[in-house]
Amino acid sequence: MSGILQYDFMVLGLVAAVFVGLAAPVVGTFIVQRRLALLGDGIGHVALTGVALGFLTGTAPLVTAIIVAVLGAVAIEMVRARGRTSGDVALALLFYGGIAGGVLLIYLSPGQSNSTLTSYLFGSISTVAERDVWVIGGLAVAVLGVVALFGRELFVLCQDEEVARASGLPVRFLSLLLAVTAALTVVIAMRVVGLLLVSALMVVPVATSQQIMRSFRGTMVLATALGVVATVGGLTTAFYIDVPPGSAIVLIALAGFVLSLLIGRFVRRSRTWESTP
Repeated sequence: MSGILQYDFMVLGLVAAVFVGLAAPVVGTFIVQRRLALLGDGIGHVALTGVALGFLTGTAPLVTAIIVAVLGAVAIEMVRARGRTSGDVALALLFYGGIAGGVLLIYLSPGQSNSTLTSYLFGSISTVAERDVWVIGGLAVAVLGVVALFGRELFVLCQDEEVARASGLPVRFLSLLLAVTAALTVVIAMRVVGLLLVSALMVVPVATSQQIMRSFRGTMVLATALGVVATVGGLTTAFYIDVPPGSAIVLIALAGFVLSLLIGRFVRRSRTWESTP
């Protein structure tokens, strides 16, 4: 590890990885609980258009990605709320249009190439600049702040939307807030994990934690710890074997999930034995 810290780009990458590892599973816990595991994947497709728009217009891709991702998240939530059947088709069209538009605009942008597209689709350590880390850190703090302020309300919403509505909670506002928070999380993670794999970091650590923990809060805490381990471990692995960081991060997270299946089975058996008179 000390050898990695000699490189400035790796220091920046590791700091960004910690922010991503903290934010993605926290938001993912709510998304998985609400059975919207593919929401991050859809927003990632739409965010690619924002990245490409930044290159085409000569502005910061991170800023345009935030704007387009948030607008896309709002559109996705509005479509989802209208009905299941038509919503599925509309969401599919939005996803495909997002990634197709992003690919087209990147190739129309002057000076951009296939490597540029790959770095955003699968993550790239060397392209993380200091200003990116500041933006990623700020967005991560904002995401965690939203969860700290509205966590109880979002929990009720994700458990049962009808109960939340009957309790007088602003369901539409909370749904949009969760979608926008997920959009910000996608933008946070795209430089480290990549837009095509960011959803895995929001879902896999949560699924892993659910095999072991019984409470919602416990699931979130363990998922966050697993997210940090996966991002830092994946980034380190990617540095040594020269592969895209997104693939290494997701594979480590998936390995943790397989291990949790065995641990979870042992824990459940232990609880059964203890409860047996």
